[in-house]
Amino acid sequence: MIEKMQMVYVVSSVSRKDEMLEGLRNLGLLHLAEKKSPARAATERFTTLSKTATELLDYAPDKKSKNKNSAPVLSDKEFEEMYQGVLNALDKKSTLVQDISAANAEIERIKAWGEFSPAELKQLKEAGYDLHFYRLGKREYEMAVQDESVQMVRLASIDKMDTVAVIGSLPATIPAAEFAIPEKGIDELTKEIEDSQKQIAECDEVFKKAAVYESSFQVQMLKAQNAENYSSASETAESDEDFVWISGYLPEEDLSRFKAAAKENGWAWAQEDVAEDDMQIPTKVKYGKVSRLIKPVFDILGILPGYREPDISLWFFLFFTLFFAMIIGDAGYGCLILIGTIAYAAKSKKFNNAVYLLFVLSIVTIIWGAITGTWFGLESAMNVPFLRALVIPDFANYPGYFGVTALTQQNTIMKFSFSIGAIQMALGSLISIKKKLSNKDLSWVADLGWLVAIVAMYLLALYLVIGEKLAIKPIFVLIGVAFALVVLFGGMAPDRTFAQGLKAGLADAFTVFLNTISCFGNVMSYIRLFAVGMAGLAISQSFNGIAAGFHGPLIIIGIVVVLIGHALNIVMCFLSVVVHGVRLNVLEFSGQAGLEWTGVAYEPFKVNDKIEK
Repeated sequence: MIEKMQMVYVVSSVSRKDEMLEGLRNLGLLHLAEKKSPARAATERFTTLSKTATELLDYAPDKKSKNKNSAPVLSDKEFEEMYQGVLNALDKKSTLVQDISAANAEIERIKAWGEFSPAELKQLKEAGYDLHFYRLGKREYEMAVQDESVQMVRLASIDKMDTVAVIGSLPATIPAAEFAIPEKGIDELTKEIEDSQKQIAECDEVFKKAAVYESSFQVQMLKAQNAENYSSASETAESDEDFVWISGYLPEEDLSRFKAAAKENGWAWAQEDVAEDDMQIPTKVKYGKVSRLIKPVFDILGILPGYREPDISLWFFLFFTLFFAMIIGDAGYGCLILIGTIAYAAKSKKFNNAVYLLFVLSIVTIIWGAITGTWFGLESAMNVPFLRALVIPDFANYPGYFGVTALTQQNTIMKFSFSIGAIQMALGSLISIKKKLSNKDLSWVADLGWLVAIVAMYLLALYLVIGEKLAIKPIFVLIGVAFALVVLFGGMAPDRTFAQGLKAGLADAFTVFLNTISCFGNVMSYIRLFAVGMAGLAISQSFNGIAAGFHGPLIIIGIVVVLIGHALNIVMCFLSVVVHGVRLNVLEFSGQAGLEWTGVAYEPFKVNDKIEK
């Protein structure tokens, strides 16, 4: 259920601005209607802390170390002293790294000229010998030799080029690359590099000592983020010479708590229903005991229904669970997922929604795999009486054991897939009809038309794909009726007259025609539940067949093939759940229910107890 919101305005005197904001933050109910950017200092504090903590991860103790989490949480004063030391060390190390890079580049530049002392060359220059060094090609060297004004000494060749020392400089008519005399020689540069490396090692020791205070960094980052949120609220609050005020959204069921807090803190306040054209109303979903299990999937996908959109979390969970089981399709894989979930829960002592969801998904997968007779893709599993007794013959992936033809089995699974699709899409239409009826929106008749279209397209799919003997003319009559209802009533809206709605609907007739064809494609798309499940079975059977070819000492290779093959197949099945199982819920079903997932998350102004990503 999506909780109803109220718009609330809170007013206090300017002198009590901080007191008002602190009270609202402690109350933790008001979702600010507008959020301005926080002060720059508040943002930079969190950013710098986060960046520093990330850099220190490279110096953290080994995960197996018993003392990794033994460091106590530092007080604010102790942390700040340690933190500033880390920042100084980071700046120093950055400078040293740059110095080393520059020194290495200089050594690379001058090493071809061999060992020499720049200081001695400087002394010669002071004595009146203005020496310049050049590298010359063969032609340029001959030009320099023939020029009587050039006083030079030939040096050892470098990279097959002549090098010379010239008193003065070469004439401009002789093209040559002059060697810039360095400030320091190779020995001096090498010593500087060694000194810098020693200082870097000292900085690394500072980082290693600080890295054990990971918990302290997390505490300070949380404080910084809360300070950033407070700064944002402070910037958002408006004021004049006497009063300060701020507005936001409040869940209607929490209104009594807000009134009590307002009375206690002496705030003036007002409330009103949210505006019909307000598109920024936050969505707070109140999950049931079952529907809350799908919340981890919503969080991973980053989807949320809009405030005025229907809540389909329960139906999403039920269909997603079935799709998951059909796509994974193997009871053996379900057992592995169940064992892994139990092991994780036992080790971490966590029993959250994600863990319970995995429990449900693995159990339903085992059930589906059992009724189709699929255990790691092994046909030999059907030789076990107990496993064979669990199978529904028409669903069996090895139908020969039950006197069922392969064609009958495939048609049964495909019909089941189409039936699930038709039921889900029809449910979406009913959800949309219910919502529009409550809003007195006459376009609910168009959704009724889509409901008729879905039934007709379902029957048409059975006729064309499975070959069921159905009267085709009534099916096309249903499609025609559905098309007419959608065209005539699709443009209706509460703010339009009947004539205006009729005109808008007729104008969209061609679009409705295309959408009618698309409706057939949507029903057909549920065949992917059959196809992807069969593909997973075929892959597992292939790897089993490859492994069966190894005998004797080579059986070890066969075991490796089976392990790698099934592990790869499980990964591919999980990807298929995301690509196909989620898509059927988020697109086909949600689209039919009029859901666009445009929700703005309800994020009240409060003191957070964990860092928000």
